[in-house]
Amino acid sequence: MVPASARAQVSVEVTPLRVELKTGPGGAYTHTVTLTNHDKNAVRIHARVDDWYLSKDGTPQFKLADTPMSHSAASWVRVNPVEAMAQPGATEVARFTVTVPAGTQAGGYRAAIMFEFGPGGAEGVISKGVMFKSRVATLVYVTVGTPKPVVDLVDVQPRQTPGQPPVVVALLKNAGQVHTRTRGQMLIYDKAGTVVRRIAVPDVPVLPESERELVVAMAEQGQASLPAGEYRVELRIDVGLSALLVGETTITIGR
Repeated sequence: MVPASARAQVSVEVTPLRVELKTGPGGAYTHTVTLTNHDKNAVRIHARVDDWYLSKDGTPQFKLADTPMSHSAASWVRVNPVEAMAQPGATEVARFTVTVPAGTQAGGYRAAIMFEFGPGGAEGVISKGVMFKSRVATLVYVTVGTPKPVVDLVDVQPRQTPGQPPVVVALLKNAGQVHTRTRGQMLIYDKAGTVVRRIAVPDVPVLPESERELVVAMAEQGQASLPAGEYRVELRIDVGLSALLVGETTITIGR
């Protein structure tokens, strides 16, 4: 799950980190992002709009919006101000407006508002030569019209890495034109067929026209590891379709 806020290395808290909006062609939407400087020094803030996508393991990848990607909304977004100075303990507000061009096809689009942070000067003036040290992005999802996700559960496999708790990995493929998010649960059965554990499926995005690994731990935070033995695992994933995506695998622990 994407958290509601995050801090850069220079202790600037940015919230929200995710904005999802629905509109039609020609629609416009304005929102704000707050940036609170928890550092003891002033911090320079620079904002720009980037493109982004997710790698298969769900890691955000950012790129300049000079060559628009498929499903890019970067050219629709305007941020104000693009430069600011946050004094210690102060909160700055950045406003952004998303304007969807008329005639845009129904689908899911996205952009990233990238906030870069650098050291503040004694004069409180932003220099063009400042070296920015860290960055945090607010991810913007724009759904135009009412497109439907087209998602398949391609594979379910256990993954056991030495020194780490075992997990189950589901491979999801979204062939549709809009992103969706995952919900559901994982049921773990012992050899007698009894459910010994129910685990919530993580809330993660699956972008349009992409594949995504959904990793589900065999134990939630604070739960003990399962005893050694063989288990059957059933995943029931809700991605907004009329039926759940269901898959299963087996895993042997501690042998």
